[in-house]
Amino acid sequence: MNPTSDVPLEREVLVDVEPIYRDDESSREESRYVFSYTVTIHNHSARSVQLLARHWRITQGSGKVQEVRGKGVVGQQPMIGPGQTFRYTSRAILDGPVGVMEGSYTCVDTASQRPFEVSIAPFRLAGPNQIH
Repeated sequence: MNPTSDVPLEREVLVDVEPIYRDDESSREESRYVFSYTVTIHNHSARSVQLLARHWRITQGSGKVQEVRGKGVVGQQPMIGPGQTFRYTSRAILDGPVGVMEGSYTCVDTASQRPFEVSIAPFRLAGPNQIH
């Protein structure tokens, strides 16, 4: 791709998420179910981008919805160059053994300073032996 590509940046910055149930940190008795999730952001464009903010929507098995917004991720606002990836791990604590997370990142094309949104597809959080 060249920097003048007609493909919108929001279609060239892709996100993969791998959730893991943390049995060692969870407690059924306390209705505390901990999940870590590793996010990999792939910049398939020919432009550098910077991740400025995050928005997560966490839907618990009970139907309760939590919205989380903030600057950057894990205390950073990473720059991701052409063809590069950025990976981080974070966690979510639910009150039940199943849930779904989805969201978006607000990024900026560092050359033009044009902001754009990158969607994060819904992914399932499930403890062991959950069939939801």
